[in-house]
Amino acid sequence: MTDTNASATKKRLESKWLILTAVMLGTFMTPLDGSIVNTILPSITAFFHTEISIAQWVPTVYLLTICCLILLYGRLGDMVGYKRVFLYGLAAFTVTSILCGSSQTIWMLIAFRALQGLAASMIMAVGFAIVTAAFPPTERGKALGIYAIGIAVGLGLGPTLGGLIAEHLSWRYVFFINVPIGIAALLWGSRVIPQGSTKPGQRLDLAGALTALVFLLALLLYANRAEDWGWASPVPLSLLAVAVVFGVLFFWIERTSEQPMLNLALFANRMFSFASLSALLSFTALYALVFLTPFYLMFVLHYSVLKVGLVMAASPVVTLIVAPLSGAASDRIGTRVFAVCGMCIAALGLFLFSGLQESATAFDLVWRLAVTGLGMGMFQSPNNSTVMGNVPPWHLGIASGILAAMRNMGMVLGIAVAGAILYSLAPISASAHPGSFSPTDIHQFMYGLRWAYISGALLAATAALTSLLAIGRRPQA
Repeated sequence: MTDTNASATKKRLESKWLILTAVMLGTFMTPLDGSIVNTILPSITAFFHTEISIAQWVPTVYLLTICCLILLYGRLGDMVGYKRVFLYGLAAFTVTSILCGSSQTIWMLIAFRALQGLAASMIMAVGFAIVTAAFPPTERGKALGIYAIGIAVGLGLGPTLGGLIAEHLSWRYVFFINVPIGIAALLWGSRVIPQGSTKPGQRLDLAGALTALVFLLALLLYANRAEDWGWASPVPLSLLAVAVVFGVLFFWIERTSEQPMLNLALFANRMFSFASLSALLSFTALYALVFLTPFYLMFVLHYSVLKVGLVMAASPVVTLIVAPLSGAASDRIGTRVFAVCGMCIAALGLFLFSGLQESATAFDLVWRLAVTGLGMGMFQSPNNSTVMGNVPPWHLGIASGILAAMRNMGMVLGIAVAGAILYSLAPISASAHPGSFSPTDIHQFMYGLRWAYISGALLAATAALTSLLAIGRRPQA
C-alpha cells in the first residue's frame, strides 16, 4: 500500500509540470494575437483600402469580446470542469484563426475577430485555475511565474513576428500561424490536463451573464471610442447611461441570486480585492506604454515596422526572465514585497519615458523598456498568486476569470486613457502616417506623449499602493 501511494504521489508530481506546459502552449496564442495585430494594422488598412478608424476595430473588438464573457466562462469552468472549457476554447480559436486569415473584406475580418475573442476568453478564463489546481500552495508562485513566461513570450514575440510577416509575407499569415500551434495545444492538452468533474445541482446565472455582458460592452465601448465620437455627444453618453443602469442591475442580481455568476463574497477578502485592483491598474499603466511607444518610434524616429517590433520586445523579454524568479521567491518570503517593489520600479520606468527627446537612440528606448519589464516581472507572478491563493478551491474558475478580465480590461482602458490624453494635447489626423509630421506636429506630439507617459506612471504608483494595502505577508493555503 505504501509503495502504491508513493507511486501515485510521484506520478502526480510529474504530471503537474506536463499540465503546466499544456496550459502555457494553449495560452501563448492569445497574447500573441493581442499584440501582433497592432504591428500589422497599417498593412491591413492598406490591403482593404479602408480608414484607420475602421481598421482599429480589428484589435479593439478582440479585446472587447474577451472582456465581456470571460467571467461567464470562469463560472462555467467551475461547473463543468476546466479542461472542457479550455479545450473547446482552443478548438474554436484555431477555427476562427482560419476564418480571420481568409477574410475577404474588412468587415468580415472584424466579425471573425469578435468570434476569435470569444474563443480566446474561454482559454484565458480557466488557465490560472488549471495551474493553481495542479500545484500545491508552496509552489503556486513558482508555477504561476513560469506560466507568465507563456504570456510574456506571446506579448514580446508579437511585434517582432508581426514586423517580419508584414515585410516578407501577407498579413493573413499572422492568423494562419495559430493553426499548427492550436492543433498541437489541443492534442497535448487533451492528453495531460485532468478531466475534472461536473458538479451536480449547479446552474448558470443567465440573467447575471446577460447584464454583465451589456454592462462591460457599454462601459468599454465608451472608454475606447468616446474620444473619436466626442465625449459629450449623444452616442457616448447613451453608452455611459446603459453601463450605469446595467452595472447596478448586475450587482443587484449577483447579491440576490442563490448561484451567482460572480460571488461577491470573494471581494470581502481584502487581499483578493486589492490584488485584483492592482492587476487592473498595472495593465492599464503598461498598455499606455505598449500603445503609444510604436507611434513615437515610427512617427518621430522613423523606424521600420520590423525595428519597432525588435525594440518593443525588450520589456516582455525582461519580464519573462524575472517573472518565474519572483514567483518562486514569493513562495518563501511572501508576495507583498515583490508586488509593491515591482510596481514602484514600473512606475519609475514609465516616468523615465516622459524624458525622451526627438533625437533618442534605440538604446535610450531599450533600457527604459527593460526597467519597466523588470517591474512588471517582479509584480505579476506574486500578485497572481495572491489572487488565486485567496479563494476556496470550488471558486478557482471564477477567480481565474476575474484575473484574466482585469488584465484585458486594463489593456482596453490603458489604450483609451493614453489615447485620450495624447489626442487632447496633440490632435493627430486620422490619415497621419510616418513622414507626414511637420516640426510643429512633432513638438505637439512629444508634449502629449510626455503627459500620457506620466499618467501611466501615476497609475503604476497607484497599483503599488493597492498592493501595499493587500495585507498579508505569507502565501495563502
